[in-house]
Amino acid sequence: MSPKLEKTPLTDALEDYLETIYLLVRDKEFARVKDIAKARSVKSASVSPAMRRLAEMGLIKYMQREYIGLTEAGEQQARRIYAKHQLLTRFFEDILDMSPKAARIDACAMEHSLSPQAMDRLARFFEFIGVCSEGKEFVEKFHKCGLVHDDKSFNHGECSSELMPDEQSKEHIISVADLQPGEKGSVTHVNGHGAIRQRLLDMGILPKVIVEVERVAPSGDPIWIKLQGFQLSLRRKEADAILVISG
Repeated sequence: MSPKLEKTPLTDALEDYLETIYLLVRDKEFARVKDIAKARSVKSASVSPAMRRLAEMGLIKYMQREYIGLTEAGEQQARRIYAKHQLLTRFFEDILDMSPKAARIDACAMEHSLSPQAMDRLARFFEFIGVCSEGKEFVEKFHKCGLVHDDKSFNHGECSSELMPDEQSKEHIISVADLQPGEKGSVTHVNGHGAIRQRLLDMGILPKVIVEVERVAPSGDPIWIKLQGFQLSLRRKEADAILVISG
């Protein structure tokens, strides 16, 4: 009789081990401790405690102490984890145009917290772009848009008006550096690259966030802004890179 599955949630590390076993069994029809250690880039001694825990949870079974197999419950759990991994990898690589390595690393990090609802919506998104011509065209236009690529600055005129909400096509897009103290703007995008762009994103400069200029140094640099209740200081070069709809 197979052990009863515990209701204790799997930790991220145990999910990773379970997924690794699933892939090894799929490709080689069996999994061994040394194979798992190699795949996870860890020592064999650290694998054994995890295997004992998975066995206690009724997810794996040892065969001759060396070979490891999945129980029915373990295979079901592993399939679910791997399905999340596949969806996220496809989204990062095929839609967001990330490198395969980066897509794989981020998928591994995020698969553990992806809820059933989020998984369903992500699958529906792929169904949408796979079945509907509008979906395919949307992705193609996204990939071609200058806003997506790091190798060039984005020109507002590069995108067709059909890609922009009506209010954006009617309003004038300016930089935060062009706002006067007391004026506000809704962020459309960050027209910067590399470290500057990453710093601004890390600060919370994201699409549709409201930025208010509080004051400007007499020399014009720096510029102090108010963002989500906090006061932040921007170099003028950074403020120039933040494009907003004023008003």
